[in-house]
Amino acid sequence: MKPVAIIPARGGSKRLPRKNILLLDGKSLLARVIDCCQNSELFGEVIVSTEDDEIVEIAKDAGAYVHVRSPSLAQDRSTVVEVCEDVLINSSYDFFCCVYATAAMLTPATLQKSFERFISNPDVNVVMGVSSYNYSPVQALKVDYNGKAEVLLPEYLGVQSQFQPKLRVSNGTFCWGRKESFLKEKTFYSNKLCVFDVPEDEVCDLDTPADYEMLLAKYKNKFS
Repeated sequence: MKPVAIIPARGGSKRLPRKNILLLDGKSLLARVIDCCQNSELFGEVIVSTEDDEIVEIAKDAGAYVHVRSPSLAQDRSTVVEVCEDVLINSSYDFFCCVYATAAMLTPATLQKSFERFISNPDVNVVMGVSSYNYSPVQALKVDYNGKAEVLLPEYLGVQSQFQPKLRVSNGTFCWGRKESFLKEKTFYSNKLCVFDVPEDEVCDLDTPADYEMLLAKYKNKFS
């Protein structure tokens, strides 16, 4: 059986209102993500989880199935893990991919390559889309309210960059998972976690109006 794609897409967003359905070259971000999942030909179903009537219509028009979540799962404190659990709990799928509704630059090829990594490593429970840091976290400073700072990881002071650990961060694109282990662990940060480096031109952090402007510029630069 093919895996299922789950796209969490609630209607509310404080810092960037309606961000999941903002337009990119005339098409909503959500519709672009649905298209990406469908064009990858990996999934038995593409399911959008939402509580929002407008998002329901956009998802259906794009050819996705809709899972109407309860209002309790559409709060600011609701988590993606809870949303995926809600979809999976009564499903027959063994594998799934949580694809973020704002991952509008993601390509079918990247989904396919990451799935190959996931399926070829049966000892791995999660494959997470990640990026490298612009500045290494080993240089991080912990700052208090008065502006005073201390080194967060003093054990790496003076260590040359080539000898520092290789570090990655989840970039809000996707996570592959196994239903059984996910429902037990209730986290994407499994103790059997593998990462997949997503090409930088497919990554966008979308939380503020400035982020949206950067996404528009990134799209124009890539496709103009």
